[in-house]
Order: sequence, then structure tokens, then C-alpha cells
Amino acid sequence: MSESPGIAVSSGSAPPEAMPLPDIPAPPEPPAARRVLPLRRPGRWIVTAVVLVLVAQILHGLATNPFYQWDRFAYWFWRPAILDGLAITLEVTAYSAVLGLLGGVLLALARLSPSPVLRSVSWLYTWLFRSVPLIVVLLFLYNFSALYQTLSLGVPFGPAFFTFDESRLATDMVVAVVGLSLNEAAYASEVVRGGLLSVDQGQHEAAAALGLPKRYQFARIVFPQALRSIVPNYVNQLIGLVKATSLVFYVSLLDLFGSVQSMGATYPGDIVPLLLVATTWYLILTSVVSVAQFYVERHYSRGALRTLPPTPLGKARTALRELRTRARRETAT
Repeated sequence: MSESPGIAVSSGSAPPEAMPLPDIPAPPEPPAARRVLPLRRPGRWIVTAVVLVLVAQILHGLATNPFYQWDRFAYWFWRPAILDGLAITLEVTAYSAVLGLLGGVLLALARLSPSPVLRSVSWLYTWLFRSVPLIVVLLFLYNFSALYQTLSLGVPFGPAFFTFDESRLATDMVVAVVGLSLNEAAYASEVVRGGLLSVDQGQHEAAAALGLPKRYQFARIVFPQALRSIVPNYVNQLIGLVKATSLVFYVSLLDLFGSVQSMGATYPGDIVPLLLVATTWYLILTSVVSVAQFYVERHYSRGALRTLPPTPLGKARTALRELRTRARRETAT
């Protein structure tokens, strides 16, 4: 009798019984898809409802109160007198922003200079113009001709080569730009100084180890890295500068606020709509600067953040994509 290969059969013995397999429990059935419910927060809903009611009341009051005179608001919004004042506001802001930043850079470099005289003068300038109100500075410059009727260039404490009539040189535009620039330079110097100090000391040491000249170290290594901190903060400073231009009305310069005040004196019944016109234009200007600030900060954050902050358009696309995904899940369930 032949045996099958691989099976050993002992002669004279009964075939072995099959070993019973252990009882393996059947896998549980997959649970039905459950929706995770967020934690209920009744306090948040109550506060949200109160805020929505207040906002609705404010909007209702703006729309139904005849005292606002929205028809006159629409009439004055695009008037040439208002637009001319707006152009002067933009011009004063542009000049003051550039001159203020340049003055701030010089003051910051003087503050960080090894010279004790430069450090003291820079600190004194910043302390003075940050302490004196801007309106006082403008009025002082407006009446500067009472102190010095002529200005001259020449040898210090010696003969003068050129002489200028201060009353003709200091026009209303010049007084406004100089006053705002002097005030802005004091604040810009602290912004620039903070940005320069934010650069890691190792960068200075590495630049010095390479044997680079001081000017090249500052222009090519230190200052570009400091701009990451300087530019966003100074753009934020521009918002305050836009609003500060409303004070140039007191030096007889008809900017946006000055034009509104002049028209309000001529048409006393339209004071409220004229003030709303000025408010709207200032909101538009500051909003434009705020948008520019966001993109400037986003640009200079490259290399410092792993992922750049999303733009408003990117946020809208993400929210729309999430809504579509949620709708598909709701439809599938």
C-alpha cells in the first residue's frame, strides 16, 4: 500500500482527530456614519444676537433719519471743491511720508552712532516732536516769520551769501509739508531704529568678518533685513499721517477737511452731509492704505514664515470650497 507524500501514517493506530479551531469572534459591523456635533455655546449666540440687533438699529437709523440728508451727501461727494481738497490731502500726505521716512532714517542712524553728540541731538529731537502736539508745530511754523523775517545762507556767525524772504518762501503748502514731515520723522526714527536693532547681531559680525566696508554692510546686508520690520510698521504709520493732514486747515490750506469746513460755513444747512462726505473719503483713503499694508507685510514675511497668510480672495475661495464639500457630505448622508 502506497502512502501519499508528506503524510506520516503510523501502522496499527487510528487516524488522528482534527484539532478544533478556536472560536474567533466575527468582526463587528461598521457603525453608521455619525456626525460630530459642536459644543453648544448659548452665551456666544446671545452676544451675537445682541450685536446683530445693535448693528441693525444703527443701519436703520442711518437709512431712515432725515437729518443725515443722504441726497445732499450724494450731491457734495463728487463736487469739484471736495475733489480739489482731496487732491491736496493726497499731495501733502505723499510729500510728508517720503520726507518723514528720510528724516527718520537719518535720525535713527544718528541715534545708533558712536558719537555722543549725534546720539544726544537725535534723542532730543525725537523727544521734543513726540511731546509737542502737531497743531502747535503747525501754528508755530505758520507764524515763524514773526521771529525770523529773513533766512540766509553763508558762513556761520559771519557774512551771508544768500538771503530769502521767509514770508514768500513759506507758503501754506510748504508750512504744512514741513510741519508734518518734522513730526513724522520723530516717529519714523523709532520705527527705523527698532527695525535696525531687530537684525541679528550675527549678521553684523559676518559682514565684518568678510571685510566689507561699513557703508556696504549697511546698504546690502543690514538695511534690507531691517526692511522686513520697518516697512510694515511705517505703512501703519501712514494711516495716522492721512488723518493728521486734517490739521493743515489751521494753516490756511484747504485740504479735504478744510474744503468741508469752508463749504459748511457757506451752506450751514449741509454741515452734517458734508461731514459725512469727509468721513467717507477718509475711510476710503485709510482702507486703501490698510490693503497696501497687508500686501506689504505679506511680501516681507517671505522667508520668515513657512506659509504666507492667505489673501482675502484666497480666503473666499477656501470658504467656498468648504461649503461645497459640506454640501456634498450632507447630500451623501
